[in-house]
Amino acid sequence: MTDTSLQDEVSERDRLDTDRLSTWMEAHVEGFAGPLTYAKFSGGQSNPTYKLMTPGRNYVLRRKPMGELLPSAHQVDREYRVMAGLYPTGFPVPRQYGLCEDDAVIGSAFYVMEMVDGRTIWDGAMPGLTVDQRRDHYNAMIDTLAALHNVDHVAAGLGDFGRPGNYFERQVGRWTKQYRGAETEPMEPMERLIEYLPRTVPGQTRTTIVHGDYRCDNMKFAPGVEPRVAAVLDWELCTTGDPIADLSYFLISWVTEPEGRSGVMGLTGPETGIPTVDEVVARYCEKTGRDGVPNLDWYIAFNLFRLASIVQGIKKRFLIGTASSASAEATSARVPMLADAAWHFARRAGA
Repeated sequence: MTDTSLQDEVSERDRLDTDRLSTWMEAHVEGFAGPLTYAKFSGGQSNPTYKLMTPGRNYVLRRKPMGELLPSAHQVDREYRVMAGLYPTGFPVPRQYGLCEDDAVIGSAFYVMEMVDGRTIWDGAMPGLTVDQRRDHYNAMIDTLAALHNVDHVAAGLGDFGRPGNYFERQVGRWTKQYRGAETEPMEPMERLIEYLPRTVPGQTRTTIVHGDYRCDNMKFAPGVEPRVAAVLDWELCTTGDPIADLSYFLISWVTEPEGRSGVMGLTGPETGIPTVDEVVARYCEKTGRDGVPNLDWYIAFNLFRLASIVQGIKKRFLIGTASSASAEATSARVPMLADAAWHFARRAGA
């Protein structure tokens, strides 16, 4: 997740070699003309993200963090490839300018993309909007997610982007492995989930691009109050797989207390303009030609387990000193809460 605020100072570890970077951009980025300056965005706990500034144009750079990294994490090449594949289809992603996998330029792999103008909405309650505007913004998010899942990923050159086989089976295995790799103390709910989820994996009926972190603060909305998603950002967790993974992850906001972030539990209905879970599912199914989504509790349990594993990774990086964001310590404290919530929905699903 990328914050829109910029840090006043960049730590020594996160500084960029502007001379080497400028040389690379001159060779790889069409229309680039220095001098180049930069600032680091405050968020981005996984992949450090920078605003690159030149007299004629601004860009965004995403890089792998420095230091010890967990296996299969921080694959900036995958982020770059999926956005480069989606951009020609008309799906709202930033234009990609170049990928560099040579550590000699700035110390780690990175890519450069356009900086999309627009608004980041951090609070799912969208307090600055009217009821109608709020409804239209939520509908835009639902429709954009449906549009992603309707993209012909094979025609977009992304047919080999993910692995074959049951997506949720792979994902449960992956996030169990990631959790074990970052585990710092035993947690009973996580142990129960690691036993329950693999033996209850639902079958997969469709294969699409899966964003992996689809929520309101991971996109740019059009400037002003236009209810249009200008760009979907933060593709670090993307793959091909079951699109219900994205829908159910998006719906986690509906079972999360309002906290000034994406949580909207208790805020839905005609008086606020925020659709109910049933309304979200119905609109999504209409746009994607589905009859419905059975066993939603299992999918939500899985996604909360996955989130707990991701946040445990942030906690481990904080403890060993490689976490990118200053808020990593506070974020890592959420692991037990996420594990408890995941087990709650697993029990609702029949565990």
